[in-house]
Amino acid sequence: MTKAPKTLAISLATIALLGVAACSQKAQNEASEAANTMAGDANATMARAVNTTDAAVDSALGAAENKMDAASNKIDKASKDAKNDAGQALKDAGNEIED
Repeated sequence: MTKAPKTLAISLATIALLGVAACSQKAQNEASEAANTMAGDANATMARAVNTTDAAVDSALGAAENKMDAASNKIDKASKDAKNDAGQALKDAGNEIED
């Protein structure tokens, strides 16, 4: 190779490297922006998932609490009814003894 083609080849290689370097910075910036966007999307998705899960748990716990309250009320009523029935039975038995 003569001196002119070598110089031309070196010049073209230098220009190409500078072009790649310039593109690389732009590519790095774009990749960084894309990564930030993806991180933001992931954070937003996780926040929605947490909120949805919290709402589901709150709803389930509220429903369970309501069921437990209803069961407790039924047990209290049954206990009072049984107590009243037993008291009435004792009164009736006492009346039978007196007669």
